[in-house]
Amino acid sequence: MTATLSKPQRRAAGRPFLQNLDRLLPLVGVGVMFGLWWLIAVSGWVNPVLLPTPWATLGTLVTAMTTGDMFTDFFASVVRTFSAFALAAVVGVPLGVLLGSSEKLYRSVEFLIDFFRSTPASALIPMFILFFGVSDFSKVIIAAFSALLLIVFNSAYGVLNARQSRILAAKVMGANRWQVFKDVLVMESLPQTFIGLRSGISIALVIVIVAEMFIGTELGLGKRIIDAQQVLNVQDMYASILITGLLGYALNVLFLLGEKRVIHWSGK
Repeated sequence: MTATLSKPQRRAAGRPFLQNLDRLLPLVGVGVMFGLWWLIAVSGWVNPVLLPTPWATLGTLVTAMTTGDMFTDFFASVVRTFSAFALAAVVGVPLGVLLGSSEKLYRSVEFLIDFFRSTPASALIPMFILFFGVSDFSKVIIAAFSALLLIVFNSAYGVLNARQSRILAAKVMGANRWQVFKDVLVMESLPQTFIGLRSGISIALVIVIVAEMFIGTELGLGKRIIDAQQVLNVQDMYASILITGLLGYALNVLFLLGEKRVIHWSGK
């Protein structure tokens, strides 16, 4: 005789299947994007010379990364992005925590932070060229400056909005000002600081790509994109744009995973 499962047992048996389906949800957007791309490319709405199919673009991407010189450009952009981010993080996190520890000090420079944070970083590229020339350093420094503002703002905001109940509890237990700052304020600021770091590396990548497009350089994904556009090598152009987007997505996921590991107490 075949045993029949109760309703709760059937629900429990179906949970692993539903969980596996949930893991595939991010692929829905990817499928929709590639589906629309393919539909527009084959429909004749756009000149096929200007818009290759996604499969042709992916083929170009794989070939260029494995047998061509795209990996060299990719590596150059990654090095510049991480150099800019490291510079911004080393300066920005301590500076943000310091400013956030004193509300009066932060309010005194709040206008400058918000002003430059609201100014499009690409508009500052000519100024940085005047000061630093067209060297690799100028690309790194403009990207670092843009990331720095986001990191400083978020780090300071995290300290300013630390839970007063935990600060009072630490003081009641006899903690001095340095211990409150080190063990409470800094730790409380970490969730917001990670948001700044994640935003900072994303903006650093954006500015590096823009700088590679418009500041003279021999290597880089930005230069590759603009060069391919100028000679109408559209498959290589779209492939370079695609790998740039994948790089940005990978960096974001990397920081999300790091955030979950480092600040696992967030929200508790």
